Amino acid sequence: MAEIKAGVEPWMRGTHQEVPAAARAVIHALELAREDVARWCSHLTDDEWNLHPHGLPAAAFHLRHMARSMDRLLTYAEGEQLSPSQLEAMKGEADPHARGNELMAEFEAALQRSEQRIQELAKGDIEAARALGRKALPTSVGGLLVHVADHTSRHLGQLVTTAKLAVASRGVF
Repeated sequence: MAEIKAGVEPWMRGTHQEVPAAARAVIHALELAREDVARWCSHLTDDEWNLHPHGLPAAAFHLRHMARSMDRLLTYAEGEQLSPSQLEAMKGEADPHARGNELMAEFEAALQRSEQRIQELAKGDIEAARALGRKALPTSVGGLLVHVADHTSRHLGQLVTTAKLAVASRGVF
């Protein structure tokens, strides 16, 4: 991982120059997610990971969902359908007994695998047609790659907000 300079986001560091620009932007979005999760969530207790402040989904759900959604979206980008184990994992995203260290490890592993898969997909035709889900909704490799970044960023914002609310009573933020 490149040296992190304060205030310099991944896309401004000049990394991954060997990867085409569109795929590089997706990788940079995932790197920013890694950094924000470490910054805002590494201090959460197991109880705080599982809280539902103001009825919101737990921080644990968002982190699991981010990790597992990357895997599912990249599976579609690779032209495959989801496996039974991926479908089963999706059902467990809201497990109310999450442990922070396990969540963080799953997320990091998903980021590393995703970066490798994105680099491989970037070598091919990102305009290639793909089908999403059981309904075979029309998209493309590039559309799925962009959605990996978009979806991860959306849940990252929800995760950070939920984490802040979960620990607000401790006076951490």
